[in-house]
Amino acid sequence: MTSPRPTIADKRRTFRELHQAGCFVIPNPWDVGSARYLQSLGFKALATTSAGFAWSHGLADGGVNRDAMLEHLRDLVDRTDLPLNADFENGFASDAAGVADNVRLALDTGIAGLSIEDSTGDAKNPLYSLDMSVERLRAARKAIDQAGADVLLVGRAECFFVGRPDLEETIARLKAYAHAGADCLYAPALRTREQIIAVVEAVAPKPVNVLIGWASDLTVSDLADLGVRRVSVGGALAGSAWVGFMRAARLIAEEGKFDGFAGAPGRELNALFRNFGAPSDH
Repeated sequence: MTSPRPTIADKRRTFRELHQAGCFVIPNPWDVGSARYLQSLGFKALATTSAGFAWSHGLADGGVNRDAMLEHLRDLVDRTDLPLNADFENGFASDAAGVADNVRLALDTGIAGLSIEDSTGDAKNPLYSLDMSVERLRAARKAIDQAGADVLLVGRAECFFVGRPDLEETIARLKAYAHAGADCLYAPALRTREQIIAVVEAVAPKPVNVLIGWASDLTVSDLADLGVRRVSVGGALAGSAWVGFMRAARLIAEEGKFDGFAGAPGRELNALFRNFGAPSDH
């Protein structure tokens, strides 16, 4: 007899509880197969990756439209048992009203968490003003509260990610987002222990997400000691998969060699995915 699958309410409650204490890793799958594999390893929650999902569709990061992203979120929620945090980019709108409308649509997919970036996508003016960023985040907060959905809101300061590695500005933005209603704060691309500690202390007691999307000597235990509550990897897992694929494909195309294959996990994957059942079962 199989145990009942968790409900949306169960997932959201579990996700919020994960942020109360300790430190957990929230890895980033890019499709159902990678999500189910990560679930099988015992992770307690998952987060989408806009980059990984875009690459799987032959698009650059940021090239996925809102409706395709909503379908992706719905697919992962329906076909895995773990709480899902949505990388909802900049809310797929510039104005606060548009962000609110799109957040309401995202809530309907069953997600347990949702992040809103302050990046514009414009290389010449990469960040929304602080006032506009706060207004957009407040709109997301209000949409969540009005829907009665216990969905965790993540405020993201993209300063380091868009080429403005100003820690003072980053902290000022994160503190403003905390006051605007963000439940968790996130500044991707922090690299040093000192930067991480400064952010954790500045927004305490609210939890902080740290991105480790590169080979790092920091371990989960190290990050926990720094006060980090959750750790994500962004597009790094998807990128690692692409590295193996690209290397093997180039050897065939350029040298006619077939020795670039890393192995044959088919038997393990087939056994794993059979246990999940067919899509119609979920």
